[in-house]
Amino acid sequence: MCAVPIQPLRAAVRRKLLPWFAANARDLPWRTAPRRPYAVWISEIMLQQTRVDTVIPYFRRFLARFPDPAALAAAPLQDVLKLWENLGYYSRARQIHKAAQILVRDHGGKLPADPAALAELPGLGPYTVAAIASFAFGLPLAVLDGNVIRVFARLLALPDDIGLPATKKKLQRLADDLLPRDEPAKANEAWMELGALVCTPRAPRCPACPLRGVCRAAKSKTPAAFPKKKKKMKVPHKVVGAAVILNARNQILIAQRNPEKGMLAGLWEFPGGKIAEGETMPACIARELKEEMGLDIEVGAHLVTVHHAYSHFTIELHAHFARIRSGRPRHLECAGHAWTTRNRFDEFPFSKADHEIIRALRALPAPPRLRDYFPAPKLARS
Repeated sequence: MCAVPIQPLRAAVRRKLLPWFAANARDLPWRTAPRRPYAVWISEIMLQQTRVDTVIPYFRRFLARFPDPAALAAAPLQDVLKLWENLGYYSRARQIHKAAQILVRDHGGKLPADPAALAELPGLGPYTVAAIASFAFGLPLAVLDGNVIRVFARLLALPDDIGLPATKKKLQRLADDLLPRDEPAKANEAWMELGALVCTPRAPRCPACPLRGVCRAAKSKTPAAFPKKKKKMKVPHKVVGAAVILNARNQILIAQRNPEKGMLAGLWEFPGGKIAEGETMPACIARELKEEMGLDIEVGAHLVTVHHAYSHFTIELHAHFARIRSGRPRHLECAGHAWTTRNRFDEFPFSKADHEIIRALRALPAPPRLRDYFPAPKLARS
């Protein structure tokens, strides 16, 4: 990494960055004074991989329903997942639920101020520990999130790949060196706010930046060329089938994913799975239901095709109506099942992709009935 102009940057933090932050800081619900460690923790977990404007309503609903660690710890996991629904990265919800139970059991229902104790809680990595310790307890620990990394990379016109652990270690040392020990929380939030409002990933607003006088990328007039990142590999694409199984009572079968492991753990879904090479979609759905729930089904009309992007892959989800020929639902590759109706889906937490199937079902002019999609065969006249 190139030589770092520490003294000019330190001076700029106090004379330029902190006054800019005082004048431009957004009014966010987790910044309400006095800072509540619990609120800081929940906001930091929600903000991982998620935009601020998306998080705000979730944060408010979550704090209203679970105002403290004791309330969160006592709640069923399904209630927590339901409130987290469509926020994504559901492992975060499971981890804070476990962490809340640990806080009640071992810490009197409060977050510890000791960074070492914080680091032992599920879901708290180095960044989150530093953020909570700084924002909630005023400890002099520098935070290094994506916004701060981008700002530093431009300040230094850094040629290093920011995806490399060695680069992040160097930038962490820089963050530590630049942190004012008397105002750590304000300085940390100022760096993050600068990246969110001014030094944005695309089209950075250099004329509005309080640090433009010490920014090498701005002086080179190529700020958008930084930070340097290794080119991403092509994202895998998966084609998946799902069954909307109707019974004689016109109820719909849904299955619960394993709550302890795997992607979307604990959520409910329309059962199905990935198509095999050379397989038709009806054959895929029938095979998956046999493997997952031990059911022999007949696959019928197509309902909807859903396109959705996850963090590491995309899916094309084909939902078809189906009925059971033989067998009863068993939990072979799922954690549970339920028969429900389209006006009761709100009782269960679903993923975004499955919500698109629900939307298609609710868009039908009438609730789906078994006989509409699988009419009884007519008897031949003698």
